[in-house]
Amino acid sequence: MITDQDTDFLYLADTLPKMYLAFYKCFERTLNEAGIEFYLLPNTKDVWAVDYMPIQVTRDEFVQFAYNPSYLQPKVWQKTISNVDNICTSINIQPKKSRILVDGGNVVKATDKVIMCHSVFTENPNVPEKQLIKELMELFQVDQLIFIPTQPKDFTGHADGIVRFLDDKTVLINKYTKEDKGFGLTVKTALHNAGLDWVEIPYNPYSNAKYKHSNGIYINYLQMKDSLILPVFGQKEDEEVVRLFEQLFPKLKIATVNSNELAYAGGILNCITWNIKL
Repeated sequence: MITDQDTDFLYLADTLPKMYLAFYKCFERTLNEAGIEFYLLPNTKDVWAVDYMPIQVTRDEFVQFAYNPSYLQPKVWQKTISNVDNICTSINIQPKKSRILVDGGNVVKATDKVIMCHSVFTENPNVPEKQLIKELMELFQVDQLIFIPTQPKDFTGHADGIVRFLDDKTVLINKYTKEDKGFGLTVKTALHNAGLDWVEIPYNPYSNAKYKHSNGIYINYLQMKDSLILPVFGQKEDEEVVRLFEQLFPKLKIATVNSNELAYAGGILNCITWNIKL
């Protein structure tokens, strides 16, 4: 499996500068300063590129899952589903296609394992669970598929706002407090049962006006071969998170970008980025 730390080229949706121009300008400047080369995916209909673009399994192999999640079924949202076939053709990628419904935001990758939320089962009710697990493991080409609970009220059911891999044996997880503390315990239990250790990182979305707002969720960062870009929000946790990530990733260039505008829409950096290994 190609992991984030293997990737060396970044794609963003061409809708990003159209929909969130102020954020885009800041992000573009941060990427340029970090020396990260990027390209805009053509003819997209939404900014959340990681969800609809294929999963890179090896350098030359991509898997394109069906992208038609339950939360986009209302007619008003159907028009936001991009034609991935056309996009892939335009960038000379020919992925293997799967009938399974999977959002890329629900695929958290290590070299030999993948973490997903239970939502993948509810998104594919007509596929028996054992068959679904078998097919996913074969498509991902991994030895272990780990399932964690879906965060309550998260209509997307994505794992990339809950957990990320530090290395093949350790993950980063949100430091849940208040009403989320019980949920955090169930996540830790699932990780422990899978043989993984964890490090907690600051997490503070509790003052957000709406549940869908992602302000204060730092785990949805962009990681590539030489760099890691953290979202910051003008909160007291910003500085603590930067110091912690400098310790956790001493070989990477750590940069930050104010992500409030994007977070109000419900997503952050991993959501909008499709980074691959060329």
